[in-house]
Amino acid sequence: MPHTPAYATQSADKPLGPHAIERRAPGAHDVAIEILFCGVCHSDLHTARNEWGGTQYPCVPGHEIVGTVTAVGKGVKKFKTGDTVGVGCMVDSCGHCASCTSGEENYCENGFTGTYDSALPGGGHTFGGYSTRIVVDERFVLRIPHKRNLAAVAPLLCAGITTYSPLRHWHVGPGKKVGIVGLGGLGHMGVKLAHAMGAHVVLFTTSPGKIADGKRLGADEVVISKDAADVARHARSLDFILDTVAAPHDLNAYLKLLRLDGTMCLVGAPPTSTAHPGLAAFSLITNRRGLAGSLIGGVRETQEMLDFCAAHDIVCDIETIAMRDINTAYERMLKSDVKYRFVIDMQTLKDEAHAG
Repeated sequence: MPHTPAYATQSADKPLGPHAIERRAPGAHDVAIEILFCGVCHSDLHTARNEWGGTQYPCVPGHEIVGTVTAVGKGVKKFKTGDTVGVGCMVDSCGHCASCTSGEENYCENGFTGTYDSALPGGGHTFGGYSTRIVVDERFVLRIPHKRNLAAVAPLLCAGITTYSPLRHWHVGPGKKVGIVGLGGLGHMGVKLAHAMGAHVVLFTTSPGKIADGKRLGADEVVISKDAADVARHARSLDFILDTVAAPHDLNAYLKLLRLDGTMCLVGAPPTSTAHPGLAAFSLITNRRGLAGSLIGGVRETQEMLDFCAAHDIVCDIETIAMRDINTAYERMLKSDVKYRFVIDMQTLKDEAHAG
C-alpha cells in the first residue's frame, strides 16, 4: 500500500507531528480499514513519553479505532467492503495458549501484539490509529452495531472494555452495591455500565464539581473522597469496587468499604516511576477481601461489550479534536481538562495531508 499519513513522536521528549508510515498490503485473512475516528487514551500519552519504559520510536499511538472496511482478503469470512468496524488494543496473539483458546487473548501467555508499539516478527513494530488507514487480521476486527455517533463509540474499544470486563467478571448486577473510584475517561464508563447492569452505583470523586455529572451518568450516590466521614459511612457495604485512578492513592481506605468477600479491582495503571502507598495486610484479612487487577478484554468479550452498549444506547462522553491539536489534548488530559475522552476526527488528518 502507499505511504499512509499519520502522527508520530520520534522520542520521549518530542511532540507528535506528521509522519508517513507503511501499511502492509492485505493478506488472505486481512481487513483494510479507512479510519474515521480514533480515541485518545491515557495509555497513548504514557507510551509516547516512555513512562512505562521500552517504547519503540517512531511511535504512532491509538487503539480506539472506528472505521470503514475498504478491502478484504480472499479468506475473510466475517466482513465485507463498506462495513463499519472497530479495532481495539490488540491486533494479534499466539492463538494456541490456554488464554487464547479460551477467548482471552488479552492474557496471551506469549504476549499479545498491541495495536501500537509491539514488535513484529519480521522486524519493526506496530503503528496505531493516529493514521488514516490500518490493516488488521479479521480475528481482531470487531463489528460496530451502533448506527450513529461513531466518534463517541471509538473509546469503547479501550475505556469501554477495560471497565466492562471486570464488572462482568465479578458478576455486577441487580442487588449489588458497586463503588466506582474516579470520574475520568475510565470512571465515567464504569458508572454508565454498572448502572446499565442494574447495580446500585456509588461514585467516589475528589471533585465536588462532579457530583451533578456523576448522577447524570448513572450514579445513585456520589461521595467526595476527601471527606473521611462521608467515605466512612460506606464501611463494609460494597460488594465490588472498580478503581479507575492511575495516580498514587491510598487503597486501604477503599478496601475498608468492602463487605465480606468483596473485591476491589484496579484498572488504572500509573507510570512505573510511581506507586500506590503501602498496603496494610489487615485491609485484606478483615472480611476476607480481595484486591485484583484487570487488563482490557478478549475479542469475544469486547464484541459482547459493544453489543451491550448498543442495546443500552451507551457511548462515551467525548470532545472531538483535529489531529493537529493532539499535543494540546495531551496537556489538557494531564490536567483532567476533558469530559471525558478526546476523539480525533481523522478527516482532519486527511485534509492536512492533502493540503501539504
